[in-house]
Amino acid sequence: MFRDLARTLLHESTILARLDEIAARITDDYRGKDLTVIAVLNGSFMFMGDLLRRIPLPLRVDCVSVASYHGGTESSGRVTFDQISLPDVAGRHALILDDILDSGLTLEAVAAKLGGLGALSVKTCVLLRKRKERTVAIDADYVGFDIGDEFVVGYGLDFQEKYRNLPCIAVLHPDVIRAGLDAPAGASPEEVPSPS
Repeated sequence: MFRDLARTLLHESTILARLDEIAARITDDYRGKDLTVIAVLNGSFMFMGDLLRRIPLPLRVDCVSVASYHGGTESSGRVTFDQISLPDVAGRHALILDDILDSGLTLEAVAAKLGGLGALSVKTCVLLRKRKERTVAIDADYVGFDIGDEFVVGYGLDFQEKYRNLPCIAVLHPDVIRAGLDAPAGASPEEVPSPS
């Protein structure tokens, strides 16, 4: 798996140190408030677990399952909610956790949905924010790291549902991306060639 990486952007120790800082800010901002943290699945599950263990507040946790990449390396422009019911945030403050702010479409769609459910406030927290022009005018209230406009995997982020379990955040080798995009639907990982 590691041979598929072109380079590592953020090592695990760097990520965890930054989460300490973000958690301290969130703790200060929400102390004494009724807070529900909503993680956007599947990409933010590692981020959520590590961040929330650092926030000593009696908060609620929920998740929403949405998709916008649909197997590619760029947002498809279509955000799909994959669940029947949404989190109950009425009368509570909502903090959305997402892995990456790219086009902005996912974050905007989730924030709009939750805002329409009676939340007292809706703020956003992302592990990564790409330095690029966005499809929609949205920014995150809490940001872990700014990165260039390149496709990254690891620490919850995937390429075709693989590489989420990497402890770091890295750039995939372009040959791996090309091979994955060109592979027939349903091809197993063994059938997708790695760079030599």
